[in-house]
Amino acid sequence: MTDAWNGRDFVHWIEQVGAAMEAAKAELNALDSALGDGDHGEALSAAFVDAAQKAAALADPTPTTVLQASAQSLFNRMGGASGALYGTFFLRMSAALKTRDEIALADWHEALTAGLAGVQARGGAAPGDKTMVDALAPAVAALGSAQTLTEGLAAAASAAQAGAEATTGMVAKFGRAKFAGERAIGHVDAGARSIAILFRVLDEFWEGQHGEG
Repeated sequence: MTDAWNGRDFVHWIEQVGAAMEAAKAELNALDSALGDGDHGEALSAAFVDAAQKAAALADPTPTTVLQASAQSLFNRMGGASGALYGTFFLRMSAALKTRDEIALADWHEALTAGLAGVQARGGAAPGDKTMVDALAPAVAALGSAQTLTEGLAAAASAAQAGAEATTGMVAKFGRAKFAGERAIGHVDAGARSIAILFRVLDEFWEGQHGEG
């Protein structure tokens, strides 16, 4: 098996993300309730379940078409600031990959870098602002330092998890959470946590498909 993803891999990944977000819905809602609207898990789960259905319905899926379908679901079904940021992330990834059918390590890094840039351009957040960027930026950096895709996805998942946990000690500078001031300290950012889940599933799916061989 090659160290690269095809369109069907992207379909199955999005399906597994949908299942993982559904399983984490209550946790994400609880995190969001502390500082935001309390619906991050509900909205993200609904969007990814819809994305999985759209991706599965594609007759001849490519990485780009799967990511485009997912972006549409995130924009339309999630809504709000988080939907715009997640939708932009997937849309920028799809644009970076264009017509490529096999997505190897360098392609993944290019796509995720473009997605991160889109999120930061749209939302304005930087690492340390207690947002999804705190999990996303270190994940992208970790992937870029890897020698193989399997190694990179594992490193990205670990970095995203550590980045999400680090938001516990931060004061929020964006969204409704910024009004909490010092009260935000002690809470993991819901957006960072959902990004960590996204990368965990990315790693687990590929490890299941590819292993070390």
